[in-house]
Amino acid sequence: MKTGGLWGGALALLLLAPQPAPALQAPEAAAAQSFAPPVDRPMTYRVTTRRIGRDGSLVSFSLVYALQWRRLGRGYRLEAVLQRIDSDAPRQVKRALTLMLEPLVGEEMAYLVAPDGSRIDLVDPEGLWERVTARAEAVAAASGRPEGRQMAQLVAALPAAGRDRLATADIRALIAPANGAMRAGAQAEGTSVSMTHSGALQTFAEVERDSAAIRGSAQPLEIDNLWTVDTATGLVVREQRQSWIVEADGDGRTLVEERVRALEPAS
Repeated sequence: MKTGGLWGGALALLLLAPQPAPALQAPEAAAAQSFAPPVDRPMTYRVTTRRIGRDGSLVSFSLVYALQWRRLGRGYRLEAVLQRIDSDAPRQVKRALTLMLEPLVGEEMAYLVAPDGSRIDLVDPEGLWERVTARAEAVAAASGRPEGRQMAQLVAALPAAGRDRLATADIRALIAPANGAMRAGAQAEGTSVSMTHSGALQTFAEVERDSAAIRGSAQPLEIDNLWTVDTATGLVVREQRQSWIVEADGDGRTLVEERVRALEPAS
């Protein structure tokens, strides 16, 4: 498999995936709906994905963001900068991933967030994508690699809705009132949901059952989701999603993908 195709396909899957359903306003979830993000301190937001590679090992990629909240009228402004990409992937795959995401590294993305956290709007999306497209083209020209040019063309051709999803997916996941996936499974058939409290922290656990084509054949999957919400701020301080292949006899599972989003004070 060519690395350019691998990550171009990964980006396409992100953009074509269905939007999460609106968050359910269940009575037991009311505590998680208060929204008061910390405007007095910078924060670090790390999004790590591990996927099973062609050799059967798990390869890790982490996006590290610097976040700063500010009051703006009755609502908030969130300033986010993708600081770096960390990875233990083989050199060729890591280079392909960097070509795709490098135009966003160091670029400030600003968001306007409603007072209750239910609405998120990207500030000056046209200006942001003009800068990102220009940087993508510059990176492609400097690299002299065909996959670099393909990535630049893909970024330039993204429709407005796709650009918005690419630039806001991690931020929507961070804000509990806007995180439509967090409790959408409560009404999904074949899904079990539970909730626990520990002080100001509220944890939602959800188990989904699905199937996916892996190595050319359909495999049954179990997907474990955990969301830990700080009810004092309304922020999801940790999200973990693990996808497991279930053995035919039901006695064993193999991890094929894991995503962890973790929020912490800046060091």
